[in-house]
Amino acid sequence: MHQPWDITPPAVASPVEHYENFPVASWLCPPALRAPITAIYAFARTADDLADEGDATADERLAALAEYTRELHRIAAGQPPQGPWKKVFGPLQTAMRTHSLPVEPLADLLSAFVQDVVRTSAGMAYADRDALLDYCRRSANPVGRLLLHLYGIGDALALRRSDAICTALQLINFWQDLSVDLPRGRHYLTDADLARFHIDRVSLQRQPLTPEARNLVADNAGWARALMNEGAPLVRQLPGRAGWELRLVVQGGLRILDKVDALRGESLLRRPVLGALDWMRMAARAVAM
Repeated sequence: MHQPWDITPPAVASPVEHYENFPVASWLCPPALRAPITAIYAFARTADDLADEGDATADERLAALAEYTRELHRIAAGQPPQGPWKKVFGPLQTAMRTHSLPVEPLADLLSAFVQDVVRTSAGMAYADRDALLDYCRRSANPVGRLLLHLYGIGDALALRRSDAICTALQLINFWQDLSVDLPRGRHYLTDADLARFHIDRVSLQRQPLTPEARNLVADNAGWARALMNEGAPLVRQLPGRAGWELRLVVQGGLRILDKVDALRGESLLRRPVLGALDWMRMAARAVAM
């Protein structure tokens, strides 16, 4: 039987490369914030691996995430890190102390990973967009709120815009990964949306390129685009490098939506990706924001 610590944690707070809900800690990131940002990332990346990587059973994943959650609350209470994830929780505890990071957004992230394991193992779909938005509230929005905390920004308008951007990024990831997620039993196209377009899940996987399915994908992409546009003015509230990094994040999400739209529903069969020309276009659009 796998133990909760069977998935090897990173040796240090690793560079931000993979976790899809996290902006890239690049040269655009303010140097003083690179350490706390990479510490938060390593925490989220490791939890993501516990929830998704390897061949552990759902019960084993849930046990690992429960132990991981206990360790989060231990270090938040001031106890020294211990166990297999010391090299993750050590830098995180330093960031929490140095920058007064709140524990609630970090715990919300873990609750979303737990939810993902439970729902995926059962092949459960989300009933409607409100249910999916509740998941995004915990799986994506905490990242933006933690970053705003580090930047010293906490007004209500900025938080709403950050939530809109982060939710949009999560939805964009869903619509980009339809061809990967559906065969794995991950259902982010909601029951209500399928009913609205007169589609059932079995038919969606057997005959994915019907006019109704194409319209379903386009409608969900439009929803994500509207959220991203709602949050985009936040780029002008963030100072210096942080604002430029967010411009690229926003434009990256919008460019993926362009790709999803151009495929006219074929993202159900193949994953749209960004190429060199797309990055040039994103940079130009970022400058124009």
